[in-house]
Amino acid sequence: MMRYLHQLDVWPKLVWDHEKIAALLGLVRNRQGRLVGRMEAMGFALRTEAMLQTLTLDVIKSSEIEGEVLDAQQVRSSIARRLGLDIAGLVSSDHHVDGVVEMMLDATQNFNKTLTQDRLCGWHATLFPTGYSGMHKIVAGAWRDDSHGPMQVVSGPVGHEKVHFEAPEAARLVREMKYFLNWFNGSTARTMNRVTEIDPVLKAGIAHLWFVTLHPFDDGNGRIARAITDMQLARADGSARRFYSMSAMIRKERKAYYDVLETTQKNTHGKSAEAGSARPTGIDITAWLEWFLACLDRALNSTETTLADVFRKAHFWELHPAGSLNDRQRMMINKLFEGFEGKLTSSKWAQITKCSQDTALRDILELVEKGIFVKDSAGGRSTNYLLQG
Repeated sequence: MMRYLHQLDVWPKLVWDHEKIAALLGLVRNRQGRLVGRMEAMGFALRTEAMLQTLTLDVIKSSEIEGEVLDAQQVRSSIARRLGLDIAGLVSSDHHVDGVVEMMLDATQNFNKTLTQDRLCGWHATLFPTGYSGMHKIVAGAWRDDSHGPMQVVSGPVGHEKVHFEAPEAARLVREMKYFLNWFNGSTARTMNRVTEIDPVLKAGIAHLWFVTLHPFDDGNGRIARAITDMQLARADGSARRFYSMSAMIRKERKAYYDVLETTQKNTHGKSAEAGSARPTGIDITAWLEWFLACLDRALNSTETTLADVFRKAHFWELHPAGSLNDRQRMMINKLFEGFEGKLTSSKWAQITKCSQDTALRDILELVEKGIFVKDSAGGRSTNYLLQG
C-alpha cells in the first residue's frame, strides 16, 4: 500500500542535503539582490508600475493553475484600488476577483504579521464568499471535514483527473495545522540532530510543500499555498514590493510542478543521523528544494521579460528628461507604455488631453521629428501613430 509523507513515522521532520542546496540557494539570493537593487534605483512611479504589473500577473497565473481564468483588467483595477494607486482606465471588478486580490495583498503587504488559523480561514472565506466552489457546496472559512470522502490532490480536466496523493484525514488537521503555524511563525528549524536558523528562501519552499501536503481546506489550497509562499518570499526580501512572480513560473511549468510534488509525496526514504543507522531521522526533501529553487531562479530571470515595458519606459525617460517634452506629450507617452486601448490618432490625442485638433497634430508631429513616434504603416482612414522601437 502506498504511503505518503504525512503517513511516515518521522513526519513532519523534513531534512535535506545542505551541500547540494547551497550553490543553488546562493545563486537565487544573488539574483534576488540584483533585481531588488535595480528596481530600487528606479523612480517611485516606475517601481509602483512594476509592482502593479507583477501582482496582476501573480494573481492571474495562480488562478490559471487551478483552471480559472480571471479578467486582467479587473485584477489590475482591483489591486490598484486596494493599494490606493491613482491610475487611468480602472474598471469595476466582481467579488470573486476582489477575493483573490484581497488574499494576495494581505499575504504580501502584511508579510510581517503572524500567520494564524483565523487569518488563513479569512483568506479562504474571501476566495469562496458564496460558500460554493463552482456548483459544489463547500466548507468555507474552516478546515475541511471530509464529509465527501478523503481529500485527494488531483490535476487535469474533469473526467480525466490524475490523483497525485491523498492528504491527511480531517481529524488530524487541528493538530497538524497548529504545528505548521508554530513552525512558520518561528525562525528556526530542526534538521537532522540540530536546531538551526533556516534561510527564509528555503523556508518558502518548505512551507509550500508542507501546506500542500496537509491540504486543510475543501478547495483553494493551491492558491493559498502560493500566497503563503509569496508571503515568505516577501519576508526573505524584507519588502512588500513584489517584482517577480513564482506563480507565473509554476503555471508555465505546471506539469513539472505536479510531477515533482507527486514524486516527493511518494518518497519514503529518509536521512539517518549517522552512517549505517537503520532508522531515518527525517524525510529527505532535497529533490523538492532543488526544483523549487531552480523554479524561483527562472522566475527571477523571467522578470526581464515580464517587466520589459517597465524597463523600456525607465530607459525612455532617462533619455528624455523633464522639460524636453510638454505635459500633453508626457501624458500620452505614459499611456502608450501602460497599454493604450486601440490605435492612437490625433483625434484621440485631442480628446484625452483636452486640446484642439491642431494642437494635437502639432504635438504628434514634434514627436515624429524627434524619432519618438512613427506613422503606422497599416494605414486606414485616419493616420495612426506608434512609439518608435
